[in-house]
Amino acid sequence: MNVTSKHQLEIFSTKDTTRLHSRTEEDEEIVEEKNPLQSSRPMSLITHFFFFFFVFSIVSLFKISNSTPLKPHPLPILPLPSSQQLQWQLGSMAMFLHFGPNTFTDSEWGSGKADPSVFNPTHLNATQWVQIAKDSGFSRVILTAKHHDGFCLWPSEYTDYSVKSSPWRAGTGDVVAELASAAAAAGIGLGLYLSPWDRHEGSYGETLGYNEYYLSQMTELLTKYGEIKEVWLDGAKGKGEKYMEYFFDTWFSLIHQLQPGAVIFSDAGPDVRYIGNENGVAGSTCWSLFNRTNAKIGGTDPLYSLEGDGFGQDWVPAECDISIRPGWFWHALESPKPAVQLLDIYYNTVGRNCLFLLNVPPNSSGLISEQDIKVLEEFREIKTSVFSNNLARKAAVNSSSVRGGQSSKFGPKNVLEEGLDKYWAPEEKQKEWELYFEFQDSVSFNVLEVQEPIQMGQRVASFHLETRNIGSGKWTRVVNGTTVGLKRLLRFPRVESRSLKLVVDKARTDPLISYVGIYMDKFSVSSRNSSKITITRTLQEEQQLISERLTT
Repeated sequence: MNVTSKHQLEIFSTKDTTRLHSRTEEDEEIVEEKNPLQSSRPMSLITHFFFFFFVFSIVSLFKISNSTPLKPHPLPILPLPSSQQLQWQLGSMAMFLHFGPNTFTDSEWGSGKADPSVFNPTHLNATQWVQIAKDSGFSRVILTAKHHDGFCLWPSEYTDYSVKSSPWRAGTGDVVAELASAAAAAGIGLGLYLSPWDRHEGSYGETLGYNEYYLSQMTELLTKYGEIKEVWLDGAKGKGEKYMEYFFDTWFSLIHQLQPGAVIFSDAGPDVRYIGNENGVAGSTCWSLFNRTNAKIGGTDPLYSLEGDGFGQDWVPAECDISIRPGWFWHALESPKPAVQLLDIYYNTVGRNCLFLLNVPPNSSGLISEQDIKVLEEFREIKTSVFSNNLARKAAVNSSSVRGGQSSKFGPKNVLEEGLDKYWAPEEKQKEWELYFEFQDSVSFNVLEVQEPIQMGQRVASFHLETRNIGSGKWTRVVNGTTVGLKRLLRFPRVESRSLKLVVDKARTDPLISYVGIYMDKFSVSSRNSSKITITRTLQEEQQLISERLTT
């Protein structure tokens, strides 16, 4: 007898006893006068009641003893992202803000000799920057708190070459503070770039002196402005400049100590890596796996950065930075890229398991230009138009197998729910890893989206999509892909079918798929072009493409 039925029986017995004891003497006399044969009726009810609970208890015990224990989740495969890295990757897009004396001197790499008086953004409004970033779908903003010219956008105590020596806000202004306040109010993350190369600071070139100077400024930034989500570093330095040894390991340790929730970007990580170019193009194969021992800030092989390492021991996902304009700082004679080009960059960054870092430089008045705002608005609209309608949700989904036969937990229907918590997991030791999508009516589409639950590690090494011809019943391969990661987007000429098959060809271990989407993109150039398209590229072809983009 289980606990529930025993408890119910005890309750019944108590109530019955109370009822019997509450009888009056008159009631007892009436009972005694009745025919003895009639006295068996109430006993029959009690007997039936006990019989019912006995049977119920036996059945319950039988069910418990014969139930199959749930199969646990599969073991994650190393390396795994930290909580900070996972949050960073889920952000998808960030906005870079290059701003400083270069904005006013029409230059890119300032000499460090510009008079602080040139910095005077009379209409600076950090709230405008943040609101535009948020409205456009960016999860964080990253400010050049100090660029190569050494000018500080906060009143540093370690140099006079800063906003405190400028006419802006009568020398009392603090761009970092205003941006930090605006970001916190809007609920988006804040990142800061502190250039290692400093063309103004006199101690630059002195190993001990400059490292002390740099860490003192870093400490100011990480202790006075609330939570910092990303610290951005690079190895940029002009030819013929002073030799300088940076104590990167010390810097990284201090940053993590002062801002444990922040990720650090550089050529070599430790948390986020440079993709190897500034063109907004990741490798068609792009692993978050990486070997930090193979990388050096300012000296990492760009091919290695581009693709990552399928055998890597470290989790170091890639960030792709590119500017909305030809230059990184605002220049009056430059214009922003069109929205369709930003959509193309989105496919080649976010759609290749990377974060898209788009630079949108404020102008000399201290505002983001109207031209740039219009492009960002159009970009948001067309991106939403494409990805807001997942046609796969209309399908009945099946799979070649399900882990433990537990469809509710690891079943194929999970791939139609956004998020990483649910996923399709095949049975162990299978030769085929396939998902099937059947539609009542034919669907037309030209974009495929696939996602992995990266908290369980990155697994998929290659996959492809097939459609079945309604008449012949034959399957035809539509597109091939290599790595997936957080998100993979593939474009191809429009196809129409009622039956689709997603096949994982190779994986580091049993694959897990968290999301599948198919879409119709009527905007991007690649999707409109019905001529032959190179669906996958070798690493050499990818590098050649990047070189061609650099020369155009």
